[in-house]
Amino acid sequence: MKNKVSVPFMLLGILFNVCLITANLLETKIIQVFGISITAGLMVFPISYIINDCIAEVWGFKKARLIIWSGFAMNFFVVGVAQIAVAIPAAPFWEGEESFNFVFGMAPRIVFASLSAFLAGSFLNAYVMSKMKLASKGKNFSARAIWSTVVGETADSLIFFPLAFGGIIAFKELMIMMGVQIILKSLYEVIILPVTICVVKAIKKIEGTDVYDEDISYNILNIKDL
Repeated sequence: MKNKVSVPFMLLGILFNVCLITANLLETKIIQVFGISITAGLMVFPISYIINDCIAEVWGFKKARLIIWSGFAMNFFVVGVAQIAVAIPAAPFWEGEESFNFVFGMAPRIVFASLSAFLAGSFLNAYVMSKMKLASKGKNFSARAIWSTVVGETADSLIFFPLAFGGIIAFKELMIMMGVQIILKSLYEVIILPVTICVVKAIKKIEGTDVYDEDISYNILNIKDL
């Protein structure tokens, strides 16, 4: 029965996937907040890292690996279907084709950048979370959650922005956006940390589990090992 999953795990997995797909769609829009340029995806994307922290903390790296790859697969599916929709000629009376194609026409580049960055950032986040838990013997969850997010979000932003917007946005503006995103995403984790702590405690109590990743494979391709 080791492959059996619980309702809390399933719900977190679903929310994780929804957040990733939503973030990818919102990443096509650049907004300004107090004069600072950021992508609209910032509203949603950090939640996926918080869920990653919860899963890695409660169920361990193996289950986090499963959820990360499921997120990758679902995003790939959405992009593929979107490209088919873009390729199909619109009805003559429909006036929204230009806007539709702008959002989903950018999707291949945006999603390639996003998925590449997502894989690197998410696996680094789960890895750091797992290793720090072993090193601290389960103590200092707050520090683990914050530092794993900082590492993961930094990797994500350093990969995503050059791939997604290189040649489209001026280099200086791109560097500013990268720095701002790293800071804001990490700050997001800090602000919502009390909620994360409560959720993790509640799930551990419900599940009756608290996994330590001893003697496991951190090979990200070893998805059969659950």
